[in-house]
Amino acid sequence: MSQILPYFPLLGEGLLITIALTIAGMVLAVVVAFAAGIARMSHRRWLSWPASVFIEVFRGTSMLVQLFWLFFALPFFGIQLVPFAAAILALGLNEGAYGAEIVRGAITALPRGQREGAVALSLSPYQRMRFVILPQAVPAMIPPFGNVMVDLLKNTSLVSLVTVADLTFTAQMVRNTTGATAAVFGTILVLYFVVAYVLSLGSSWLERRVDPTRPAQAQSFWQRVLPDRRVTS
Repeated sequence: MSQILPYFPLLGEGLLITIALTIAGMVLAVVVAFAAGIARMSHRRWLSWPASVFIEVFRGTSMLVQLFWLFFALPFFGIQLVPFAAAILALGLNEGAYGAEIVRGAITALPRGQREGAVALSLSPYQRMRFVILPQAVPAMIPPFGNVMVDLLKNTSLVSLVTVADLTFTAQMVRNTTGATAAVFGTILVLYFVVAYVLSLGSSWLERRVDPTRPAQAQSFWQRVLPDRRVTS
């Protein structure tokens, strides 16, 4: 262990890059998940078919292959991405495809009466989604999205293959310099676990804050809308 102590600042820099990749990748993954998940449920085929193809392709292929395509193959089509941008795209698109099914599953699990009530009030599709469906579906998405974020963190180790100086990349550099394989990879094992545990704690805290068993969100909407809108027979 004493062999790698001088390299701890270098490992710390790699850890910061890993955390930055995790945060940026998760932001993109959430955006992609909601866009693809809602689009897949659309009755318009020009929306649902591309979303379905995207989800199946990115779920059915290796993220490592996707990463290599984004970094090494796109330049043949005139698109050159820096390693960090390619890494974020690969992480966000891959995990977003899995998140899209979480979004779709949470929305379709809502009682049918919620949609029927919103339709009876003559709400537009956007209003139904914004004020009725999503406030009730989002709490159910939090636990599986927490798992997606931990999985995204672990997948950041793959970006070292396209020269992103993340934690795994710096660990390999330190191992090549010192030869202390067990000490180096034992250290990053602990670091990955600590970050993953913090993410799990954050997900659990958010899940408690937005308790899906409480109907307050749906009630507050109906209490706001019913006095102002009348359903005619």
